[in-house]
Amino acid sequence: MGKTVFQRENIEIQNMNITKNQIDELVEQIVIKVEAADYAAEEEKYLKSAKRTADFKGFRKGMVPMSLVKRVYGERALVESVNKVLSDALNDYMRNNPKPYFGEPMASDDQEEIVWESGNDFTFKFDLGYATPIDFSISKDDKIPVYEIGISEEAVAEMKSNMLSQMGTQQEGEKAGEEDFLIVDLDQEGENAKKVEGAYVAVRNVEGKAKKKFLGAKAGDTFTVNVNEAFTNETDRAAMLKVKKDELEGIDPVFNVKVVNVKTFVPAAESQETYDALFGEDKVHNSEEFEAAVRERLAENYRQEADYRLSNDLRAYFTSKAGVKLPADFIRKFLVKSNEGKFTPEQVDAELPQFLTDYTWRRVREYILDKYSVKIEQKDLESAALARVSYQYAMYGLSNIPEQFLRDAAKKMLEDESQADVIYSMVEDKKCTDALKENVTLDPQAVTVEEFRNLQ
Repeated sequence: MGKTVFQRENIEIQNMNITKNQIDELVEQIVIKVEAADYAAEEEKYLKSAKRTADFKGFRKGMVPMSLVKRVYGERALVESVNKVLSDALNDYMRNNPKPYFGEPMASDDQEEIVWESGNDFTFKFDLGYATPIDFSISKDDKIPVYEIGISEEAVAEMKSNMLSQMGTQQEGEKAGEEDFLIVDLDQEGENAKKVEGAYVAVRNVEGKAKKKFLGAKAGDTFTVNVNEAFTNETDRAAMLKVKKDELEGIDPVFNVKVVNVKTFVPAAESQETYDALFGEDKVHNSEEFEAAVRERLAENYRQEADYRLSNDLRAYFTSKAGVKLPADFIRKFLVKSNEGKFTPEQVDAELPQFLTDYTWRRVREYILDKYSVKIEQKDLESAALARVSYQYAMYGLSNIPEQFLRDAAKKMLEDESQADVIYSMVEDKKCTDALKENVTLDPQAVTVEEFRNLQ
């Protein structure tokens, strides 16, 4: 069954017979008729080239009869010649009818089977999907909230505690608490008894009634435990019993437990050594400077959170203002076809809403960057990669990494194509946000961190 067409238009490009069928608002079908006369010259050119270079036993190079050349290379010459004419016609059509096309032309569902025979005329049908054009104003009339997060005494105390804990160590303890660890020996009685020495147990991971036995335990204490009930996570249980996961099933779960010692985590004390480890050598010297440094770090953290929120609010505001319409069904079909063998249609469906959101923003972002003639330079990418590497190490509590090490890591990041794409997109986002901040009205709003986190 053919497509429903509500508008048909005949177009001539370089003497090619092209018909445009408007399928819906954002999808058009292009029907291209390639007649024998359109590809004859290309076909003859291909065959003559093949005749000059063909190497056939019994014939000198260049002296092979054309009939034999056609028999061997004829279909390839036909297909490549027709495809060249077809490709040129498609490219010319899209160049002469500029629209924000999505992806590549896609063969129509009602494309008839092609019979590849020289001298035939051929009809090809392609679907083209495109978004609506983008054109919107940006001015000081666009008002966007920018949040200023206040620093509370509770937040300062919490960060100080967390930072000291970060530098803490495990020490010998007397009684096991919720966050402590036990070194235990496990053994059993009977013919197939199993014995495990020096098993490591995190009290917080013990489940059920058994937790009462571990909480408050001291070196030398003994008790029995069913490990299947106390440690339901098989990976953790296998590690504790020092066996492979597939060996668990044959093990009697009841063990006698003897506590060898208790390991308790003790936060670091405030000292010059601790200050140097947290902030760099000779940056902080006493409790007052420690608190000031914590406040500075909190302020920077809050600023980054507020900037991220502002970036998202700007993105949402102008994406809505742009009002971009997309051919969602066409895009879904295109993604299913182009990813056949990689993703199932169900996987495409699951990711489609986010894909459409991201694709829309990329088009809006491109419009904004072009509007303000913003360019992305190599130094921007290098700076962003360096910041990303520094952030990744900071997430693991490593804040004093040598500068050259970070620069080398950033360089490697940009040499990886997939990571470089992420960096490029990040830089475009930042440049876009910066351009918008200069041209809209930012409305400062003071909030507590709790209010900020509860924003919709």
